[in-house]
Amino acid sequence: MQKRKLGKSNLEVSAIGFGCMGMSWSYGPPKDKQEMISLLHGAVDRGVTFFDTAEVYGPLLNEELVGEALAPFRGKVVIATKFGWEANPNDGGKWNALNSRPEHIKQVAEESLKRLKADAIDLFYQHRVDLEVPIEDVAGAVKDLIQAGKVKHFGLSEASAKTIRGAHAVQPVTALQSEYSLFWREPEQTVMPTLEELGIGFVPFSPLGKGFLTGKIDPNTTFDSTDFRSSVPRFSPENRKANQTLVDLVSSFAEKKRVTPAQIALAWLLAKKPWIVPIPGTTKLARLEENLGAAKVELTADDVRALDASAKIKLEGARYPKFHEQLVGR
Repeated sequence: MQKRKLGKSNLEVSAIGFGCMGMSWSYGPPKDKQEMISLLHGAVDRGVTFFDTAEVYGPLLNEELVGEALAPFRGKVVIATKFGWEANPNDGGKWNALNSRPEHIKQVAEESLKRLKADAIDLFYQHRVDLEVPIEDVAGAVKDLIQAGKVKHFGLSEASAKTIRGAHAVQPVTALQSEYSLFWREPEQTVMPTLEELGIGFVPFSPLGKGFLTGKIDPNTTFDSTDFRSSVPRFSPENRKANQTLVDLVSSFAEKKRVTPAQIALAWLLAKKPWIVPIPGTTKLARLEENLGAAKVELTADDVRALDASAKIKLEGARYPKFHEQLVGR
């Protein structure tokens, strides 16, 4: 597995990382713990060194899983986690309240360190921008944690270019994690020029369009009520049908290259910039191996331009329900 550096930082990781969320949360009920530990070990065996989790995934379950699974590989892998959410007493204890107050960030860091069984958090992202707390205060709190040796690198998720600049002026930002794929191209206009200018790495989540770009989802696919996609407008049956044009384009491209649509989607991201590291998630070994195979797919400049042209296809449906939609790009 090739390695990449996230921007100008010295944080070197595998060219394809592993998004661990779906093992515990958001894509149906939590999966069998021992099976997921085996899968994470399989990822390490295959050269993956970059693993992504968050306290809210579960909540707490995913950090505990990742911490236990990767404890034998401490020092050989990079684990990213996130702060910024808390249980909402006004909504039955659901984890849907934002809190990026400095004292809360520091408390979360201590608790995450215990669950991850780590001495320091390799990469600590603000999960969503909290408009109640100046981003300079957030960056300052993480700077304190870095100086105390409890955090190594600072990241942001789904932040705007303005917020990235404000944070970076206080504590250099190593990486931005936001949704980016052939299914969601907005970052190309809104944040990527800023990332390139400042030397910040980009970690696209949902690089396979929440599974849509694999070609395995069609208008007849049903989602469990515990599957986040059941509430996403872009995944309504009518919108899946309308958006099939994009999948058809990626699939035909994959046929010519004799690879899978998922591998084309990931190879396109890798070809866009050398500081992009996608983090596809899976709960199956065969899918993990398929995803990692994308690192061997070589796309020419003409290939990339041909795939870029898919931006002309009009895609239907918002990528998030209203509540989540208002929390991105702030």
